[in-house]
Amino acid sequence: MTTADDLADRVRDGELRIHELEAHADHDTAAEARRLVVERETGVDLETIADYGFPAETAEPNIENMIGAAQVPMGVVGPATVDGGAADGEYYLPLATTEGALLASVNRGLSVIDAAGGATARVTKNGMTRAPVFRVDGVAEAAETVEWVEKNLETLREAAEATTSHGELLGVEPYVVGDSVYLRFAYDTKDAMGMNMATIATGEACAVVERETPASLVALSGNLCSDKKPAAINAVEGRGRSVTADVVIPGDLVEDRLHTTAEAIVEANTRKNLTGSAKAGALGFNAHAANVVAAAFLATGQDEAQVVEGANTITTMDARPNDDGGHDLYAAVSLASLEVGTVGGGTKLPTQAEALEILGLQGGGDPAGSNADALAEVIAVGTLAGELSLLGALSSRHLASAHEELGR
Repeated sequence: MTTADDLADRVRDGELRIHELEAHADHDTAAEARRLVVERETGVDLETIADYGFPAETAEPNIENMIGAAQVPMGVVGPATVDGGAADGEYYLPLATTEGALLASVNRGLSVIDAAGGATARVTKNGMTRAPVFRVDGVAEAAETVEWVEKNLETLREAAEATTSHGELLGVEPYVVGDSVYLRFAYDTKDAMGMNMATIATGEACAVVERETPASLVALSGNLCSDKKPAAINAVEGRGRSVTADVVIPGDLVEDRLHTTAEAIVEANTRKNLTGSAKAGALGFNAHAANVVAAAFLATGQDEAQVVEGANTITTMDARPNDDGGHDLYAAVSLASLEVGTVGGGTKLPTQAEALEILGLQGGGDPAGSNADALAEVIAVGTLAGELSLLGALSSRHLASAHEELGR
């Protein structure tokens, strides 16, 4: 039987390369061998990295050259009371992070939302995008290509959907820049985040475009998608799921729980999240939406790099007159491009699957897409709670003391 020591020696002697080990042993032995190679080269003991709680084989689709696992502390907040289009009821939201005070802050916000009767959330738009770029000789050929695409959407839909049993092509938006033609394909990918699905389907559609028009494909992704980068097109048009959550909090509850007033929170939101963000040239107009999005992504197996798009959030606050002569607080978050799924990718890893099971959203929903919609709505409510808590702390001037009290 091949041992980890044997494999490590063969790597050291140049007989094997570090990515070839699974061809000679099971996945856990291969991971152990890589650790031995790294330990011998660096002198670092990898005992903790080696202490992972799932068979390495289960991670094969998710990583190459595995040596172990990065363990991020995971907590839970809630319950989050959600009246959603797909989510309905109380949810405990798992969050994984190394930032102290984050979960305490989100939990405080959720307790206020719960006391106010819960939050409303809706997915308002859904479409995972992939935008290839084509080369043409000039404007005339660009116009010819665009005209063909607009007249032959069904042909492109047939080619794209032949690659998937679940995805649906929603539309194709053309953009012309000189002798470049960009086609922004948008798909309903149901409960999958769907990036791979959209890429494969678009590849087939591109072959049809090349065959029927003067355009030549340069790159399957032309960055007008736009994936894992700050981009105004995602803030405007959306990508993945566009989701909004809101709540009305009675003025006396704002004072009792957040130790401030509706008017003070509105002013802090306007001067910080709106005016301050505009002056900074930001795409996200929020306090720290990415904090909750990132922690939820890590816990539930989402593509962590897509936190960039998840930070495309606008936080809205308004003081509404009430019958007592004071003001209630209207609070909302609108996440333009939240890319989440409950099947595929990292959602299949044991830890992340368990986190989704806590939410009752692991796997495909009935109807298809409903689990991913519900996950987006719960994350939006968690994000709203985080915004409420932080703006409350800022407007009451308790932010520094709260961190000091928690020792963070």
